Amino acid sequence: MADSDNAFDANTDLSGAIPIIHLKGEITSDAEDVLLAAYESVPSDRKGRIILNFETTKYINSSGIAILIQLITRSSENEQKIEFINLSPHFRKVMDIVGLTDFVQIFDSLDDAIKQGG
Repeated sequence: MADSDNAFDANTDLSGAIPIIHLKGEITSDAEDVLLAAYESVPSDRKGRIILNFETTKYINSSGIAILIQLITRSSENEQKIEFINLSPHFRKVMDIVGLTDFVQIFDSLDDAIKQGG
């Protein structure tokens, strides 16, 4: 059983021009409902571009990757974009190996995403 420091949480920040979902803890099968609810909490007129912030993400397994794929697929079907920021070098390599880098833009920071994304 995961301790509370590793429990997954997703907080949606709608204060800026681009919605940001801050991910915390471990992205496993237990994260599915929370992550999808965070995505759905973004108003439809603001879903054109959503940033997922991995800064405080500690772990991701194959079930977590599957959830991200589900989210990316859902957004793509609605002509929306998901972008990733603050991936550790290890997570960036994992995203590349599983092919997610073909479907999402990855930025080092929020500032980079705002300057270069779109």
